[in-house]
Amino acid sequence: MSILDMTAVGNAGWIGHAGPDAGQAKSFYKEVLGWSINEMPMQDGSSYGAAVVGETAIGGFSPMPEENGSWTIYFTVADVDASVAKAQSKGATVLTPPMDMPGVGRMATLTDPQGAQFALITYESMAS
Repeated sequence: MSILDMTAVGNAGWIGHAGPDAGQAKSFYKEVLGWSINEMPMQDGSSYGAAVVGETAIGGFSPMPEENGSWTIYFTVADVDASVAKAQSKGATVLTPPMDMPGVGRMATLTDPQGAQFALITYESMAS
């Protein structure tokens, strides 16, 4: 089995966990799923715990606490702004408008017409 490149348009290339205690969440998923957790330094001096399967980072744990735990799937798109506009025209609601995350890319968080939360991302490495 090969893993699809996270920058392939349409791929669910990243999963992000948010919750009240990132340390507890990392320990839980490390034990339950056998993930390795690699701490990646962020530009602001904090760190981001990346979930790693084999040699591949597949997601991570937000260092910013949130009241309720949740997972968000990041779908790769060629143009976040255009994709957000299209999603809105089809009934999606924007939770976090498109923004640039230095060192990562441009992303936005939405809910689909059924209420499911998801995110769209264009990685910096995709820029030509």
